[in-house]
Amino acid sequence: MSQFRFILQPYRNPGSRHCCPECHRPRSFVRYIDTEEKIIFPDHVGRCNREQKCGYHYTPKQYFADHPDVSEKNSDISPYISGQGCGKAYSRHIPKSQPPKPPSTIDRDLMRRTMKGYDSNNFFLFIAAVVGREEATRLMELFNIGTSRHWPGSCVFWQTDVNGEIRTGKIMLYDWKTGHRVKEPFIHVSWAHSVMRLPDFNLRQCFFGEHQLRARPDDAVAIVESEKSAVIATHYMPQFVWLATGGKNGAFNSEALSVLSGREVFLVPDLGATEDWCIKIPMMKSLGISVRIFDFLERNASEEQRYSGLDIADYLVSELTPHGRLEGMMQRNPALRKLVETFDMELVGVSEMTEEDRRRYTDCTPTSDAG
Repeated sequence: MSQFRFILQPYRNPGSRHCCPECHRPRSFVRYIDTEEKIIFPDHVGRCNREQKCGYHYTPKQYFADHPDVSEKNSDISPYISGQGCGKAYSRHIPKSQPPKPPSTIDRDLMRRTMKGYDSNNFFLFIAAVVGREEATRLMELFNIGTSRHWPGSCVFWQTDVNGEIRTGKIMLYDWKTGHRVKEPFIHVSWAHSVMRLPDFNLRQCFFGEHQLRARPDDAVAIVESEKSAVIATHYMPQFVWLATGGKNGAFNSEALSVLSGREVFLVPDLGATEDWCIKIPMMKSLGISVRIFDFLERNASEEQRYSGLDIADYLVSELTPHGRLEGMMQRNPALRKLVETFDMELVGVSEMTEEDRRRYTDCTPTSDAG
């Protein structure tokens, strides 16, 4: 047995230093690791380098004391619970600090008040053009997607955790015709807690769509990067619980992933993100998650598609018009057909739009009032 089993992660590059959970200073926090690679500590087990101004230090010993279930499952760690066998940094005198504060939440009534005004919501107008207004409304309500006044036409993707608590809301603006994010003259992304100027807000993100897990305990889960992909994929592949990380790394940490313990999970990364997501698989397996990665898009994408960083939603709605049919899409895009065959899925057909929907999509310009 090595003399020092639990040590602070050695410096490799700036990416090996993280944001402190206490003072929130970037690249100042060092996490503990298990040199035997049997235990993966939560992200808050570590030490802040700002010893005088912060002093946060949550050690493996404290973690084992707070989580006796971990000690019971790993009987070989008993010599370390008393502080033996830990690196020198473990015993350095640093002011005692409490574990991280619980995540802040937002009043659920506020979320409910945003669940309207969809005629002025660019994201809704695009989804309605693809799947029809009735289905689009169902998806907006299923995923807790509201309408924001922050920018005319913007939406808010509320992050609702498995317990129904609102962690925050991501405000984004989409082009109502293309379904692409508006990035000119700047990237239109903000956060509800920032816009509301909530004091001392402790942001701890969860998966977008996570609240569905409790109602569907036995269904397989599919994880994508963007909220839009999760919404569109839910229409075509409803047998999966679709979640979004909200970014390439997003909710990919042990705390957020713990809600998927015991689940069967498919990772569906955007083009260009497959390698980064593959790195997460060992951590997910250590949390009791049965995980597989869908990399067909990565292995078969054209250079143009790879450059654009297309995702599953792009394939599902590629060249889709209100009169389009999924079979036509599969004929034009063999990758989509392979996706269907790989997942052995029963796809929901593309909805026909009413004359009113078609007129709204082709003729109407959204109003400036976001509701």
